[in-house]
Amino acid sequence: MERFLIRTNKTKDADLKITGKIQEYLEKLGKNVSIELLDDEKIKLNETAERFKEGEQPDLVIVLGGDGTMLRAARDFMFVSVPLLGVNLGSLGYLTEVEVENVIPALDKVLNGEYEIEERMMLEGTFVKAGHEAGHVRALNDISVLKADPFRAIGFDISVNGKFLKDYSADGVIVSSPTGSTGYNLSAGGPIVEPGADLLVLTPVSPHTLMTRSIILSPKDVVEIKLKKPNGGGKYEALASADAAGKHHLESGDSFVVKRSEKRTKFVKVNSVSFLEVLSRKLS
Repeated sequence: MERFLIRTNKTKDADLKITGKIQEYLEKLGKNVSIELLDDEKIKLNETAERFKEGEQPDLVIVLGGDGTMLRAARDFMFVSVPLLGVNLGSLGYLTEVEVENVIPALDKVLNGEYEIEERMMLEGTFVKAGHEAGHVRALNDISVLKADPFRAIGFDISVNGKFLKDYSADGVIVSSPTGSTGYNLSAGGPIVEPGADLLVLTPVSPHTLMTRSIILSPKDVVEIKLKKPNGGGKYEALASADAAGKHHLESGDSFVVKRSEKRTKFVKVNSVSFLEVLSRKLS
């Protein structure tokens, strides 16, 4: 590897001390290093990164921050298929492979070829208004549709592959990837899934029903979430988001269609620690 991009959440590395340390180390080895700075506010926006010019695509993106920074990087770089190495400057850090005190030994492993590439499934969603496509999003963790009014549950109709599955009166619905199973899905009572798997997890948020279980679906399935009309008239309003970034307004009659993306995110793994060991450590 010769070309490196360091993407830093400057909210987490305010003085750029860690960023500078990595840059200096790689440049002393004759590597080409560029730096891109984001902050917590920009990370949450529904934007896309600039495309690399021909011949300037990095061999590796080193992501400094927490899980939110990694989620943003996954969405931004999915089209160029650049592997990501996460350095944890956050708290839990499910997605970040390396703790900050181990960053130089981890880079040595990468440069010596002592690493594996782990591919993760991604999601894509399309929201439809008045029968017409009104927007498109992509996510590594999850796509959720949540009520806009904090004091009013929403009626949802859920269909899979064009066939009606279930209706909910709930605070929202989450469609999660295996990677996202330890995120909002877990908080809503959904199952934990090994991140290398290929499947969809459908989880209602605070449903007003005895049926509160998540539903595991095939990665080939296409899920449609449609906002019903209230029995007493008026309309429901909801906000849809991908990886909790950006907000898309929906109302009764609108729908959100979610499926597996053809693109996958590549994570660099330099540790032999299994997902279950990481999970046990994080949850304790």
